[in-house]
Amino acid sequence: MNSNPELAKSLKTGNFATNYHDLGEGFPVVMIHGSGPGVTAWANWRLIMPVLAQKFRVIAPDMVGFGYSERPKGIVYSKEVWVQQLKDLLDELNLEQVDLVGNSFGGGISIAFAIAYPERVRRLILMGSAGTPFELTDALDKVWGYEPSFESMREMLDIFAYNRNLVTDELAELRYQASIRPGFQEAFSAMFPAPRQRWVDTLASPEADVRSLPHQTLIIHGRDDLVIPLESSITLLNWLQHAQLHVFGECGHWAQIEHAGRFSQLVENFLLE
Repeated sequence: MNSNPELAKSLKTGNFATNYHDLGEGFPVVMIHGSGPGVTAWANWRLIMPVLAQKFRVIAPDMVGFGYSERPKGIVYSKEVWVQQLKDLLDELNLEQVDLVGNSFGGGISIAFAIAYPERVRRLILMGSAGTPFELTDALDKVWGYEPSFESMREMLDIFAYNRNLVTDELAELRYQASIRPGFQEAFSAMFPAPRQRWVDTLASPEADVRSLPHQTLIIHGRDDLVIPLESSITLLNWLQHAQLHVFGECGHWAQIEHAGRFSQLVENFLLE
């Protein structure tokens, strides 16, 4: 029996295998994680997946370069590569249309995917989302510039969470160990090298393309988010025709962890409208 909950199912997507979780039944909801060091789909969505899986089929992949998906030799990470991986995954699973939930970096990928394949997406949920132009924050610069140590990981978690009670030494140790698994840091440091404003810009989609999206969209942001500024979600609200924005006070960049119950309820209500 596999004792690591982060390892799940595996499917060939293009020239590499994607590690993905697949729970519950019903309309498919695909959840795309953020880009923190040592991140996996499970680490990002562990509190949310079992709740949503009571009413939906929940699919959460490790995006290539992260977690337990294969890292093909010589791969150059880009928005296009991640969008293609997502398309390949949906094709392999024979899913014609899904709801997309994107967290941070994953929000930027979700927007780009919806622009490229609008008919494959039913509804969009964007949380602390990239995908619009904004000035690189000190916090995001630190996150993408992470060099592995327990202290650095502790600092990362302090950046992510508004509520410091969530940030224990045990959690920091766990995430630090996750960040130094074979291949993890090599891929991570290759992804967003300094100067890092360009990675914010390349994750962004053109304003006209975002404005043209026809999807009902729920935007969620933590008021106290240091990593991605609340302004970026306000930009999305202004650009997207069919959008609503929900802001959690006393919340950093971790709405799905800091306000897990409310987050799940909000997402479920929106998807069942």
